[in-house]
Amino acid sequence: MKCTVNWNHNNGMLFVASTGSGHVTVMDGAVEGGGNDSAPRPMEMLLAGAGGCAAYDVVLILKRGRHAVTDCQVSLVAERADTDPKVFTQIHFAFIVSGKDLPENAVERAVKLSHDKYCSASAMLGKTANITYSVEIRNS
Repeated sequence: MKCTVNWNHNNGMLFVASTGSGHVTVMDGAVEGGGNDSAPRPMEMLLAGAGGCAAYDVVLILKRGRHAVTDCQVSLVAERADTDPKVFTQIHFAFIVSGKDLPENAVERAVKLSHDKYCSASAMLGKTANITYSVEIRNS
């Protein structure tokens, strides 16, 4: 896996990341840090990546189990250390999984498997943060 991050020095603290898979994303800093607040902060991107990784796992596990999942949302709330490096110390993943007749045990299992086994991002962040999760199921 590769990624190149370039500083766009004409725009304060704007950084452009180009991924090995050919995609581009932008990050910026807060105004008080010299940025223009025009894009997510790098740590927000890290948190979003963990949410995407976990949600991906949950949907894939449910689909492989032939469950009729129609939506998966995960909201993350994180706390950071007060001193540098300001690592994440607490992260809560709140999942809302929707579908047709989704069995509670299958959804709970998918979230647990993501948390315990598959989500690489959560595993790395779990080295500094206490990670918790909750699950809400919306059946139609």
